[in-house]
Amino acid sequence: MTNDAHPLRLFNSLTRQVEPFVPIHPGEARVYTCGPTVYNYPHIGNMRAYVFADTLGRVLSYKGYTLTHVINITDVGHLTDDADAGEDKMEKMAAQQAQSIWDIAKHYTQAYWDDIKALNIRQPAHWSIATDYVPQMIDFAKSIADKHCYELESGLYFDTSTVADYGRLARAATEEGEGRIEAVEGKRHAADFAIWRKTPPGEKRQMEWDSPWGRGAPGWHLECSVMSKALLGLPFDIHTGGIDHREIHHPNEIAQNQAITGCGSLDCAEHSGARMWMHNNFLIDRSGKMSKSSGEFLRVQLLIDRGFHPLAYRMLCLQAHYRSELEFSWDNLAAALTRLKRMVMAVRALQSRHAELVSASFVPEVPAISSLLDSFDKAVVDDLNTAVGLTLLESLIGLKKVDLGQQLTAIAAMDAVLGLNLPTLSRQDLRIRPKSAMLTEADIEAALDERQQARAAKDFATSDAIRDRLTAQGVEVMDGDPLRWEWSVQTD
Repeated sequence: MTNDAHPLRLFNSLTRQVEPFVPIHPGEARVYTCGPTVYNYPHIGNMRAYVFADTLGRVLSYKGYTLTHVINITDVGHLTDDADAGEDKMEKMAAQQAQSIWDIAKHYTQAYWDDIKALNIRQPAHWSIATDYVPQMIDFAKSIADKHCYELESGLYFDTSTVADYGRLARAATEEGEGRIEAVEGKRHAADFAIWRKTPPGEKRQMEWDSPWGRGAPGWHLECSVMSKALLGLPFDIHTGGIDHREIHHPNEIAQNQAITGCGSLDCAEHSGARMWMHNNFLIDRSGKMSKSSGEFLRVQLLIDRGFHPLAYRMLCLQAHYRSELEFSWDNLAAALTRLKRMVMAVRALQSRHAELVSASFVPEVPAISSLLDSFDKAVVDDLNTAVGLTLLESLIGLKKVDLGQQLTAIAAMDAVLGLNLPTLSRQDLRIRPKSAMLTEADIEAALDERQQARAAKDFATSDAIRDRLTAQGVEVMDGDPLRWEWSVQTD
């Protein structure tokens, strides 16, 4: 049963309005998320899209909907400029690394799944792999080719003039239209896009299939229309992705969905294939290390190697609204880690106190807890306002003189939406210790034990000498820690 105390409202990119979520199938929520092209490691900007989609899914589950979430893996068809020119990203990386394209796909898919796990992103109902659906893609293209497509020497192209309102998703009255579309000789309109790309004469790709239009590979946009239709049915409830998809990829998906269903104007949102289209904004990095062409670009594993727990990055994402730009810096990440650590330590203290209780007699519902839960509900259903939700969670953790059992239950309920793992994380998990650090944790703890004994004996000269030695080795000792002196190993 759905929880309708405060109905869920979400921003629909197609209409540029916040709208009530009304499921197509009562009690269900069917969501499709554009997944990665597995030619390289995802950077943390890419991963913001999946933290957002996971938060959406958690809120839908929290509101009582039966969630079916699909995330695709693109292992073929995505060109280097996101439109209809350039090399296939997968083929290019396979050539650069002198490996099988299938091995490339396997390696980077697993790396992406590792990041998914590290960020506590829930598993979707389906991981849809593009190459598993090529026969269905060919059938889809055949079914729309006569009315909506034309063939060129380079492949089969979709004629965007054959559907109503093409490109509405990409622009509002005050916005510019599509960009990044390069000219392909013979195209009827600049916005027309490839459904099927023929292998050029004299070339052989590692991934290619026979089709009515020659041997080749599907277009990138075709994949998502086919897989969402196969696994969710058209129309489904919500389609998510990064805001960069709003300009080319998703308008082209919509056009294909209109063609396959014979639907008309996008004044009716269902004609797009999804009732709602949702997009997270960019992660901004002033250092210029977000791009995968920069060498050691910012990825989740780099954060871990620098000593940061990956859930600090999740916290950083939750502190901003998903439709706002979010600036990344190491200082911002450290601040998010500190906030997470304070919450974890406070929850541990509550758990310890609760474990010491002799009996658990019935206690009436605590109004302060109920009020905070109600406010939290209002926040997260207001287009996923996690920033306010975090503040309310902190208020809940800080309540005094309330029933600990109810307090911890309420904390777990809020945490289930935010995905920070507060009931199970320890502050030791959150210590900053870079991969490059020379001292082991045992070394540091032994030195701190020695220092603590020296301070207890009022031997401050020895205490200061131990602290100075640790500082010289990059260990910051935080004497203000109320439970036991905490430490972190400094990063570069």
